[in-house]
Amino acid sequence: MKIAVYPGSFDPFTNGHENIIERSVKVFDQVIVAVAHNTTKKTIFTVEERVEILNEVFKNRDDVKVDYFEGLLVEYIKKMGTNVVLRGMRTVSDFEFEMQMALANKTLSSELETVFMVTDSEFSHISSSVIKEVVSLNGSASHMVPEIVEKRLREKLLRS
Repeated sequence: MKIAVYPGSFDPFTNGHENIIERSVKVFDQVIVAVAHNTTKKTIFTVEERVEILNEVFKNRDDVKVDYFEGLLVEYIKKMGTNVVLRGMRTVSDFEFEMQMALANKTLSSELETVFMVTDSEFSHISSSVIKEVVSLNGSASHMVPEIVEKRLREKLLRS
């Protein structure tokens, strides 16, 4: 069974992330969406909330598993019994950061392979900061995030 781990903060989870997952399950038997617990990053949703949201988005999918991890990605990948990390890219500017991370991970684990997938162009403008700003100004983000994500963002960002 070919398994890929798709790590990220997913705060919030976007239609661009979903696009990468939907296309990657055509390449891999299973994709593990691994929510990173990064204590240095200020997030809107807790790790538990992000996992809950992702479980809702993928509730009817056997080929997508949702999990979370702390610590080194290479250790988590080994624990999951695979050697493939999947990374999505929206723009050319994403490439430099993703390349650095891939090389650093390869240094830590020579068996690790990073697969880059470019999101479809209709999603390349979507970023978490744009989504947060649109929702916080009471605009519609329905074309940028799944319905459950927009609902939960509104609950968090528009609380009086």
